[in-house]
Amino acid sequence: MRILLVEDDPTITVPLAKGLTREGHEVRCVATGAAALADPDADLILLDLGLPDLDGVEVCRQIRASSAVPIIVITARGDEFDRVLGLESGADDYLVKPFGFRELAARIRAVTRRVGPLGEVEPDPVVRVGELEVDRRAHRVRVSGVEVDLTPKEFALLAMLAEDPGAVCTRSDILDRVWDPHWYGPTKTLDVHLATLRRKLGDPTLVETVRGIGFRLRVPE
Repeated sequence: MRILLVEDDPTITVPLAKGLTREGHEVRCVATGAAALADPDADLILLDLGLPDLDGVEVCRQIRASSAVPIIVITARGDEFDRVLGLESGADDYLVKPFGFRELAARIRAVTRRVGPLGEVEPDPVVRVGELEVDRRAHRVRVSGVEVDLTPKEFALLAMLAEDPGAVCTRSDILDRVWDPHWYGPTKTLDVHLATLRRKLGDPTLVETVRGIGFRLRVPE
């Protein structure tokens, strides 16, 4: 797997790159946000937030705006606010320094399992359901040809529903994949995001509620 390591501290970069290489990964190291944005071609990104030129949260947002590549934040910022901000900006996982290499390796395996097995032929990244078009690779959504501006969480929620239009996604599965497998916040946040998503799509019936189970993307008859 090709891993882009975005970290400006060589005392972390060097041993981490060596360990990942021993695990069989191809590792490229950059020390700035600008370099990360100029070289996003990777299967997974390890992203430090304390970069010398750009804040890592902004780097994460910019990468996520055009790519679905898995991102694991590795940072010394351990406050709950920073964790939420990192995950809301599009990160798939958040690991606070100092951490053990075995834990990082386990996080990488967990994230790649959620994204999908490496090496398989990816399905068509563009899903069309009636007038709705979801482009997972470009992180774009259009309704009747008009682009809809969604937040990273709103897009991830819609993309999950679009994986199998008409099939029900349970509330717990959505919270695990779109938020965090260890999410302990109020489940009401899902309802808030769904309400906003329905409003932005312009048709509240596009995302149907299956009472007591979850939600599904409506398939036009």
